[in-house]
Amino acid sequence: MSNFNDIEKQVSQDEHLENTSNSNASPPVGLFADTESHNSHDTGHLISKVHTTSDGAYVYLGNKKFAKEDLIQAFGGTLNPGLAAPSAHKFANPAPLGLSAFALTTFVLSLVNAGAMGVSNDSVVVGLAIFYGGFIQLCAGMWEMVLENTFGALALSSYGGFWMSFGAITIPWFNIAGSYTDETELANAIGFYLIGWSIFTFMLTLCTMKSTLAFFSLFFLLAITFLLLGIGKLGKSHGCQVAGGVIGVIVAFIAWYNAYAGLANKQNAYVRVHALQLPVYGPRE
Repeated sequence: MSNFNDIEKQVSQDEHLENTSNSNASPPVGLFADTESHNSHDTGHLISKVHTTSDGAYVYLGNKKFAKEDLIQAFGGTLNPGLAAPSAHKFANPAPLGLSAFALTTFVLSLVNAGAMGVSNDSVVVGLAIFYGGFIQLCAGMWEMVLENTFGALALSSYGGFWMSFGAITIPWFNIAGSYTDETELANAIGFYLIGWSIFTFMLTLCTMKSTLAFFSLFFLLAITFLLLGIGKLGKSHGCQVAGGVIGVIVAFIAWYNAYAGLANKQNAYVRVHALQLPVYGPRE
C-alpha cells in the first residue's frame, strides 16, 4: 500500500482516466505481474484480480488503464473507504458539506446529552436536525451517489435521514412521542431506535478498517455513542447518557477534522491535514 505525500492528490478533480488503446480488448497478459482469473460459479461472470503492469506504474480495472498515482485512496475527506478509480463526473467534493452538517448537529445534541451548562431540553436541536443535519446532509449524500461513491452516499443519506427522523420524534405535530402514555415505554422505544442505529454504524465501521485513522475513528466512536445512548434509554442510566454525550462531542470534532481534510488544499490553506493510513494486512484487492 502506497501513501500519498499530499492529500490533494486524493481529492483533485482534475485527474483524468487513461484508457487502453483498445477499450474492448483485454489487457495484454504479458505485461502483468498478476494475471490469475476464474469464472464465478454463482453468476457465470468472469472475476479477475486487479492487474498491474510489470513496473507497477499502472493498474488495469476491467479494460481501462489507470496511472496508479491517480487512483483515489482511502480518505475521510472524501468519505472513500478504499482504493477506487476517480469518478467520470466532475463535481465538487460533497463530503465536507455532509460531514459539517453532521458534525454541528451532533455537537449541539451531544452537549445537551452530556448536561453541559445544566441544559437538558433538546428542543434547540430540532431546527438543526431537520434542515442542516437532515436535509443538507441528505443532499450531500445524493451528490455522493452521482460521484459513484456508494459508501459516502449510504452514510450521508442515512444519517441525514436519522436527523430528520429524530426531529420528527420531537415535533408535536407528528405526535410520535405524544402517542406514548407510558414514559418507560417511550424510553424503551427510543432505546430500540438508537440500538438499531448503533448496529448500522458498526456495519459501516467494518468498511473503514482499511482506510485512515480519523475515518475509522469517526464511525467506531459514533457506533459507541449510539450504543451508550440506547443503553441509557433502555436501562434508565443517566451515566450512560452522559458518557454518550461526551463521546458524541468527540465524534463531532472528528467529523469536522475529516471535513477540513477534504476542504483544505495548498491553494486555500496554510494548515493542511495528511491522512494517517491504517495498516492493511494481506493483499488489497
